[in-house]
Formats: sequence, structure tokens, C-alpha cells
Amino acid sequence: MVVLITGVSSGFGLETARLLSQEGHSVYGTVRREVEPLPQVHYLKVDVRDRNAVKNAVNQVIDKEGRIDVLVNNAGMGIGGPLEFATEEEIREQMDTNFMGLVHFVTAVLPFMRKQGGGKIIALSSIGGLMGLPFQGFYSASKFAIEGYCEALRLETQKLGVTVTVIRPGDFSTGFTGSRKKTVNAEAALAYPTYAESMDKVEHDEQGGLKPQVLARKISKIVQMKHPRYGYTVASFEQWLSAVVKRVIPASWFARILKSYYKL
Repeated sequence: MVVLITGVSSGFGLETARLLSQEGHSVYGTVRREVEPLPQVHYLKVDVRDRNAVKNAVNQVIDKEGRIDVLVNNAGMGIGGPLEFATEEEIREQMDTNFMGLVHFVTAVLPFMRKQGGGKIIALSSIGGLMGLPFQGFYSASKFAIEGYCEALRLETQKLGVTVTVIRPGDFSTGFTGSRKKTVNAEAALAYPTYAESMDKVEHDEQGGLKPQVLARKISKIVQMKHPRYGYTVASFEQWLSAVVKRVIPASWFARILKSYYKL
């Protein structure tokens, strides 16, 4: 199969590109900077926020392969801090990378999937796309947007032979933790005294989380499935359970659980 993966410089994207190329797929991956290349992976230098650059990258794959069977929307970033203190520039970067980047690629790839009579779209959401995470509110907002977009996309494309699957990772040990942009100033710390402790808890759990190879193997299985499910939560049992519990208990009860977990 011809597979296009966004954001393959590290983490989920890197391990997914590595595994799928080893399995014999023709893998194309996007990066924003120069990286040490993996054998058998074709690299495309693209900023996912640039719609024209995305369109050109997709056309390059089509020119070489004639089709794209699987699109894995993985590129993303995170900002951390009280919502009140996020700058407009940070908010736009968060939403444009995580959400609009996905939209740009789907918009560019979907016409070719329609013409070829099918394909798979796999979107990386998050546990944070099911619940608003304190001090990661705009990250959650970007993932909530992915959830709503993919729900609608799934309905629109179901008769085109295109499947849309959302993957919701929990805590994973990747470079995402170290690259998170965080609000660091005295005013924010004074206004929100639990912020620092809460973020320390988040980052501790991430660093002790699952390895990205676990998610890569899940994506590999989805690529091979004829009829993948609408969504998969890939997380520790406790985090998987939290997503289930949120659907069945009153919102105020679940809020108490989050307050306790995040030391609020």
C-alpha cells in the first residue's frame, strides 16, 4: 500500500513510518526540518499549516505512485498553561498545526481516494479529545475539533469506500513532553498556584507512559483491516477506563475525578 504519514521526525510518526516501511508498504512522511532518514521512507519537507505546500506534497506522491491508500494524520504539538495566559500566536499555532493541518491533508488527499474508489484516513486525536485537560485546554480544544470533524467526515465518505478512524493515545513516552510550549511567568504562577504541580504530574506520567512502538503496531493493524472501528483508545487500563466512565457518570462527578488527578 501507499501510505502518507504526517510528522515523522519523532515519536508516533517515526515509529509508524519505520514499522510500515519494514512491512513492505511504500511510505511517504512529512517533516519540517532535516532528520536522519529511515531506509525505504520517502521524505517530504512540509509545514502542515501551509495549505499550498500540503497540496504540492500530495501531488508529488500521486505523481510517483498514482494513488494514496492510507493517510495517517499524526503531526501535532502542544502548549501548556492556564488558558487565560495563552497568547494568540500560541493558540493559532496549536489549532493550525493539530486541526487545520489535518484538514489540509484530508482536503488534498480525498479527491484521489474518491477517484480510486477507496482508502483509509487515520487521525491521531487524544484522550484529551474526550475530556478537557486542565492547563492543556487549547490542546484539548484542537483534539475535540478533530473528533467532531472526523465524525462528520466518516458519515460523508462512507459510501465512497473511505474509512475514517480516530486513535486516542493516552500517556506515551515520546519527545512530545520535552517539546511542549509552556507558560512560564510569575503572574500565571500567582494566579494559578496549582499549575506547576499539575504540569509536573502530567509530565511525570507521560515520561513513564507507553512506548510509541505500541501505537505504531496498532496503526499497522488498522492499515491491514478491511473494516476498522471508528475509534480506538490506546492507553493504560486506568486511562482507558476514564474514557468509558466519562460517558456514563454525571459531568460534575467526572470533574471531581479530574480535579483529584490533576491536584486541583
